[in-house]
Amino acid sequence: MPADPVTTATALAGEMPAPLWQRIDRGRAWSVLAASVFLVSVPVFVEAPLVRFLPALSVAVTGVWVWLGVALLFRPATRLWGDLLLGFAWSWLAGAIYWGWFRGEPLLHLPIEAIGLPFALWTMTRSWGKVGSFFYFGSLFGTAVTDLYFYLVDLIPHWRQIMQVEPELTMPIFQSAIAQVHTFWGLGWITVLATVLGATGFVSLRSPRLHWWACGGAVLSTILVDGLFWLAAAAAA
Repeated sequence: MPADPVTTATALAGEMPAPLWQRIDRGRAWSVLAASVFLVSVPVFVEAPLVRFLPALSVAVTGVWVWLGVALLFRPATRLWGDLLLGFAWSWLAGAIYWGWFRGEPLLHLPIEAIGLPFALWTMTRSWGKVGSFFYFGSLFGTAVTDLYFYLVDLIPHWRQIMQVEPELTMPIFQSAIAQVHTFWGLGWITVLATVLGATGFVSLRSPRLHWWACGGAVLSTILVDGLFWLAAAAAA
């Protein structure tokens, strides 16, 4: 009996290699993911104390990241990492500016964090720098979601108070903020927004494109960093 044409076509399709655009070097993809997670979660703990006491130095360090990124970008073997580092430089610069001089005004947080957005969009139109740009987009998206939580749960007044008092006087403010988070409204929005971040991150990791892995790593790292800060605040309270 001749083979069923539909079955034969399906079998042949299953044996065909995936199109070139669907293939991905898994080793490089996981390396990009790990680097993105590192660049979001680790430097923030270095920049936080530096920017509080030496904000100008923190801004100046941006030049180091840009110089290193450009140097790596123009070497074929390290082009990927130079690309990623340039995207990180924008996040570092925005954090240095905001937390150095404007940390007492939450309304300015997201606009300052978006300082690198025009450049990132410009590189996208030139079809280069996608890994760094998507890392920056992912980081900015994570920041926007975190800020949204502060607005939804009415934590903005606590933010302002903590930035205006001496460190030794922040415990009552932390206690009040934690109590507000530990409500049905606060925990409900944590669940919703963490789900949004998680879904966005994991969907990005389904892409065969490395720049989406950079974006996914940045987004998922937001959950990690926010969780660590929440634990630190809870312990301080």
